[in-house]
Amino acid sequence: MSFTDLLAFKKSFSLAMKIFEISKSFPKEEKYSLTDQIRRSSRSVSANISEAYRKRLYPKHFVSKLSDSDAENSETYTWLLFALKCNYIDKNVFDDLSKENSEVGKLINYMINNPGKFGVN
Repeated sequence: MSFTDLLAFKKSFSLAMKIFEISKSFPKEEKYSLTDQIRRSSRSVSANISEAYRKRLYPKHFVSKLSDSDAENSETYTWLLFALKCNYIDKNVFDDLSKENSEVGKLINYMINNPGKFGVN
């Protein structure tokens, strides 16, 4: 099994790609702030899951990287809130992305709470 087979990875990667596409419409003055931040945090969720999976032989490292992933996922939600309040996305888009974000968070927390199911000794 590869980290790319993990449901948390698949869903977080999909969400990051949706955010990338949506953020293309953000104003140019946000390029080095909100646009950059939301893209980086959303991509870091998947990146940290992949790192955690590679460190699964070391339980504390596995959980630590997943904790980083969960934190990046929460940061992404905060940037989505800013995008909504700045009127860069509408409520329906926000609700859809927030739902996916919450789902990813639950999957990450499942991994944190059940490391043995992911090859951690």
